[in-house]
Amino acid sequence: MSLPSVLQNLSLPVIGSPLFIASGPQLVIEQCKAGIVGSFPALNARPAEMLDTWLTQIKEALAAHKAAHPDAIIGPIAVNQIVHQSNDRLAHDVEVCVRHKIPVIISSLRAPPAEMLEAIHSYGGIVLHDIVSIRHAQKALEAGVDGLILVAAGAGGHAGGLSPFALVGEIRKFFDGPIALSGSIATGDAIFASQAMGADFAYIGSRWLATQEANTSEDYRNAIVESNAADIVYTNLFTGVHGNYLKKSIVKAGLDPDNLPVADKTAMNFASDRGAKAWRDIWGAGQGVGMMHDVPTVAEVVARLKQEYVAARARVAATHFPR
Repeated sequence: MSLPSVLQNLSLPVIGSPLFIASGPQLVIEQCKAGIVGSFPALNARPAEMLDTWLTQIKEALAAHKAAHPDAIIGPIAVNQIVHQSNDRLAHDVEVCVRHKIPVIISSLRAPPAEMLEAIHSYGGIVLHDIVSIRHAQKALEAGVDGLILVAAGAGGHAGGLSPFALVGEIRKFFDGPIALSGSIATGDAIFASQAMGADFAYIGSRWLATQEANTSEDYRNAIVESNAADIVYTNLFTGVHGNYLKKSIVKAGLDPDNLPVADKTAMNFASDRGAKAWRDIWGAGQGVGMMHDVPTVAEVVARLKQEYVAARARVAATHFPR
């Protein structure tokens, strides 16, 4: 199955994942200018009326960049919609995205309803759905989504517990459409590896948290740069859904990261009993933080990823498939 046209002309097979609080217009603009998919959660735009303002700002900035650089590859804009009963903005936010003809919608938590899919498909938009299990993938495909985002073990924020090898392998048994893979992808080598195992795109999140354009505090960025995989804690305490968080932020909130209680998984409460809120106080990050040692610009990150990706392909070809 060929990829949707909106995802065919990228400078690198990368989708920037939407980061709660951290993703704003500046980050998305720079991701798209670098030729990858730039995204943000609709709920980051507050109040709801700000969503229209953000989308207008992003589109105008990208149009100006294209006018000044006609040969530039501009990545498409993606907006994340939380399909959950607690999101009373869903209908409004989808309507705004449809009006702006946003090319990629990323749906999360529950499969999007038929009316939402119909509205997005009406102008040629596509829907990629976040999943952490085979069952979730099957339900989303039955609903009619266009592609899947596989959130494997080690991904930042809400993450599944399956190995990416298992997740990609099993889903490829019944789905040959677009797949993006998430889970500790922070280098060009990992992007190449995700394609080698059967994914079409790498879905990268945590790497953008420690960039100059991200809406993150200096403490948050420093914590990422100073952390390794062992400093990531997997728990459902803070939102009711299992996710990966930086140990330093948990300690700072007065909690013992080695003895966290289990939350009621039926409740999306977004807060612990100590008043520390995800993602404001309890910082999400994936196990790939050990590969992040500085706070560059988005452009610098993408340039590095490109170099590493090309080098990885050449190294594998030369080592394992010599002429």
